[in-house]
Amino acid sequence: MTQLSAPSLLGVFAHPDDESLLAGGVLAQHAAAGARTTVVTATWTAGTHRIPELAHALHVLGAGAPRLLGYADARIRASAPGGVRLVDAPLDEAVGRLVAHIRQVRPDIVVGHDALGQLTGHPDHRRAHQITLLAVEASGLPHLYPDAGEPWQPAALYAATHSESGVDLLGPLLQSVEKTVLAVPDAYVTTTVDVSPWAALKWEAICAHQSEVARERPLPGLLARLPEAERNEIIRTESFTRLSPGPTPGDPRRLIA
Repeated sequence: MTQLSAPSLLGVFAHPDDESLLAGGVLAQHAAAGARTTVVTATWTAGTHRIPELAHALHVLGAGAPRLLGYADARIRASAPGGVRLVDAPLDEAVGRLVAHIRQVRPDIVVGHDALGQLTGHPDHRRAHQITLLAVEASGLPHLYPDAGEPWQPAALYAATHSESGVDLLGPLLQSVEKTVLAVPDAYVTTTVDVSPWAALKWEAICAHQSEVARERPLPGLLARLPEAERNEIIRTESFTRLSPGPTPGDPRRLIA
């Protein structure tokens, strides 16, 4: 990824490990260039076993400490004991929580999920996508969520995604454990980044999510059982769709030149 200067990034993802799998290379790349990088995670709460794993992964990627919206995973109630699931949370409330983080962090670029909910269409991914779209717009409007901090408008929003032609190795891997594979048409992808120089850091961050690596069906576990060369081929490329107009041509804050 080439830019005149390193824009600050805020990643907004549904679960611990999404940040590493979907944008770990870009996060590491920007951190290495001196950019401020941060991640907000919508589900799982402090005191649950996945938050120390998330903290480790973010440390590896140079993305600071975890920031949590505090909701429960749609499929794991213990992820937020006594809390509401992300998919059941009032939309206005969830958007407001994210707006507060955006206004605190003041990122140039926000990166999140795509409308499909990534390859498997997880409902938390789809809900996080919807919340992020609304929050990025609302964060710049002073009359919305006035108690959430001073307004801040990110320059651009990108959705991490997978193209139909880019899942030749990943698709069969997911199908081997009876998972669906949802990919977007190639034309939907506006940005493809070769993160090979940061692939080792990305893999280290994925492995920080030890509880997922130890399981058979989640993607970290599937990747861990692959030959190294095949795994590297999968993780060395990250694809994104730009969802907002963002800065004018020539603005150095652009994610991609």
